[in-house]
Amino acid sequence: MRVLVVEDEAYLAELIAEGLRAAAMAADVAMDGAEALRRFADMDYDVLVLDRDLPGVHGDQVCRQVVRSGRHTRILMLTASGTVRDRVEGLGLGADDYLPKPFSYEELVARVVALGRRARPALPPVLENADITLDTSRRQAYRGGRRLELSRKEFAVLETLLRAEGAVVSPEDLIEQVWEEHVSYYSNTVRVTVSKLRAKLGDPNPIETVSGAGYRMAP
Repeated sequence: MRVLVVEDEAYLAELIAEGLRAAAMAADVAMDGAEALRRFADMDYDVLVLDRDLPGVHGDQVCRQVVRSGRHTRILMLTASGTVRDRVEGLGLGADDYLPKPFSYEELVARVVALGRRARPALPPVLENADITLDTSRRQAYRGGRRLELSRKEFAVLETLLRAEGAVVSPEDLIEQVWEEHVSYYSNTVRVTVSKLRAKLGDPNPIETVSGAGYRMAP
C-alpha cells in the first residue's frame, strides 16, 4: 500500500509517515497542497492522509482535485477542529474518512489500512500459496507451519507477490508499492530484498525470476 502524507508541520508529518512505514506501507510526505498535487500527478497512491488547513493550495482544493481525477485513491482528512460541521464539510468534499487532531497514531494507521482495502479489489486478509501463509492483519508469515521473521520490506514484497496471484511483478512496480519515493529504479534494492526473502523462505525457492520482466510466485 502506498500513502501520501500531506501535512505542513514537518515533525508531525514524519511521525505519521514513520508510523505507516512501521506497518509495512510506503509513505511519502508533502508539506503543502501544491506539492501534494504534483506528487499525486506523478504517483499512484492508495490513500492520502490530508491535513485540511494547508498553506497555499488549501486542503479542500486538494481533496476536490483528487476526487475529480476519478482515481481509486481514498482520502483521510485531518484537522485541528473536530466539530460536527467541519466533519460534515470534509466528507461533503469527497473525503472518505475524517480524523480530528490530536489523534491516536494506532487509530490513524488502522483507518489508513481500512481505506487501503477499499482502494483495492477486496482480497482475503490471509493470503496463501502452497505452504506459504501470510496473515496481513496480524503481520505474520509462515511456511510449512514455521513462523518467518521478516523485515517490513520483506513482508511487503511477499504480500505484493502473493496478491499478484502468479502474475509477474516488475521491480519498478515493487518500488512503487513497497518503497518510499527516494529509492531509484536503478538501485539494486529490490534484488537484495528478494534475495534475503528467498533465504528466509528456504527451499524449494517459491519466488521465480522472470528474465527481463520481474518476479512471481511459483505455481
